[in-house]
Amino acid sequence: MMHGTKALVMAGLTMAATSLAQAATWSDTSIGYRYGSDFTEPANPDEVEKHILNLTHVSGYSLGQNFFSLDMLQSDSNDPAQGSDRGATEAYLTYRHQWHYGKLTGEPLDFGPVGDIALTGGVDLNTKNSAFAPRKRLLLLGPTLKFELPEGFLDVSLLYAREWNHCGLDACGAPGNHNSIAFDPYYQLSVAWGVPFEVGAAALKFQGFYNYNSEKGDDYFNVETKPEQLMRSSLMLDVGQLAWSQSDQLWAGVGYEYWRNKFGNHDKPGVDTDAVTFNLEWHL
Repeated sequence: MMHGTKALVMAGLTMAATSLAQAATWSDTSIGYRYGSDFTEPANPDEVEKHILNLTHVSGYSLGQNFFSLDMLQSDSNDPAQGSDRGATEAYLTYRHQWHYGKLTGEPLDFGPVGDIALTGGVDLNTKNSAFAPRKRLLLLGPTLKFELPEGFLDVSLLYAREWNHCGLDACGAPGNHNSIAFDPYYQLSVAWGVPFEVGAAALKFQGFYNYNSEKGDDYFNVETKPEQLMRSSLMLDVGQLAWSQSDQLWAGVGYEYWRNKFGNHDKPGVDTDAVTFNLEWHL
């Protein structure tokens, strides 16, 4: 396991433990797996195969809710680890916390299709043992519209974002370039959804998120970044309900990752992704 991953995993588990320690009124924890062979990486012309393990925890409590996700991504040799012909390993942690206006005041701030408003704050952390050696540190804060649906959820957030990161390439350390960088503040439009539905005897759900990040100033090589788009979605079937009459336990399905101007890059290969994935979820 690469340098820094252990600390990142421990940080994530600490956040999860903190979330669980709150007086939860509901919670859902799952272990997931995704596989795809059409992933891309900036400045890399080759498609990359990745196996991705995931731990997700979502819970609500008296003032709002928590969302925690930790991805462990294993690339094939087309995305090698530093100084090796083996694939790189990455850990990516996402944590979001929402304070709901209705829970704080006792009366939801609802209008039209919006059921309440929340204040969302969060952090993204990552580390990867590639030659680039990224160490992303992202802070976000802003309002969220929580739409009223018959079932499931739809959240739309506008978040103020500030990112710090690292580049381990020798070229980043050249005069005038940057090994470590604090990007300009930017905004993120974030949409997250989970919609269950039925087709005959089959229970399904359509879930995912879409993020639009505005430009964030110059990169490590003093090249201006461009707006970035990332969507991950999946259509999942409740296999457990069909196979052994245990609902919301084992889900299987297909996913799709759409990424444009990955990390704000636009002037090199590998910055756009269209990857179909096979997805599994086991809910504890």
